[in-house]
Amino acid sequence: MIHNFALIGAAGYVAPRHLRAIKDNGQNLVAALDISDSVGIIDSYFPESSFFTEFERFDRHSELLRRKGEEFRIHYVSICSPNYLHDSHIRFALRAGAEAICEKPLVLNPWNAEALMTIERESEHKVNTILQLRYHPSIIDLKKNVADSAKKHDIELVYIAPRGMWYNFSWKGDINKSGGVATNIGIHFFDMLIWIFGSVKENILHVSKSNKAGGMLILEKANVKWFLSIDRKDLPVKPSDDRLSTFRSIKIDGNEIEFSEGFTDLHTVSYKEILKGNGFGISETMPSIRAAYEIRNSQPIGLKGEYHPLLKKIK
Repeated sequence: MIHNFALIGAAGYVAPRHLRAIKDNGQNLVAALDISDSVGIIDSYFPESSFFTEFERFDRHSELLRRKGEEFRIHYVSICSPNYLHDSHIRFALRAGAEAICEKPLVLNPWNAEALMTIERESEHKVNTILQLRYHPSIIDLKKNVADSAKKHDIELVYIAPRGMWYNFSWKGDINKSGGVATNIGIHFFDMLIWIFGSVKENILHVSKSNKAGGMLILEKANVKWFLSIDRKDLPVKPSDDRLSTFRSIKIDGNEIEFSEGFTDLHTVSYKEILKGNGFGISETMPSIRAAYEIRNSQPIGLKGEYHPLLKKIK
């Protein structure tokens, strides 16, 4: 069955993955919205889609489609807007009689998610969130192996993804809009680790800056030392004295977990499951939302000075 989709945040970094997922699953994009009109990427997927730069006109168009009947109405709203707008755009989708598909973080604060649960029940439509790492083959295998073991593991997570000066002047550089580094680039790792190793028992913050954060998550079956950064200076140096462009490492009991490959179609897989009614709902993303919220609202303890990306200063 072909469903009609709308996309909010069409000019965003992650929007092409959603466009591809809609296309690859044989669905149809009928409307897109972004305050920026730099959305030529739509031509590669749905050149006939309507496009709006004003929410009010997008809203009016959605209502007109709804009144034209089942064949024309919007069935799913994909949300790729800035983090702080997610809950508002989810509410729009539910009020429009559509299912919501939202990029992570679903919301910034736990109470925002709780409010959405109430609206979701009243609307009888589902809120789905994209947790694509849960579909990665290496992560699935790891979860199976951990489930068969009673051992408590030691994990080191380092993710360094440098960003330029523009980052500080965009919504991503505003902690009230993005949630900061731990939320903006760390939420999917926190979700993955909690999904595999169990609930959070203790959440300790060691470093908190505008461009990096680090600490420890004590989970049911793992002690996780983590470091996230967008600072190019934190990148390891190659033998040639050149710095790597990005650095991602997850070590479990000293062994590196390789999952650099296999990311290209995970949004497509996510959409396929959502269309079958198997999407991840609000309750499933709540633990990582709470963890990120606690990190954002904690005071760092226990370490002074610069924080080494290889975690040597964490005890």
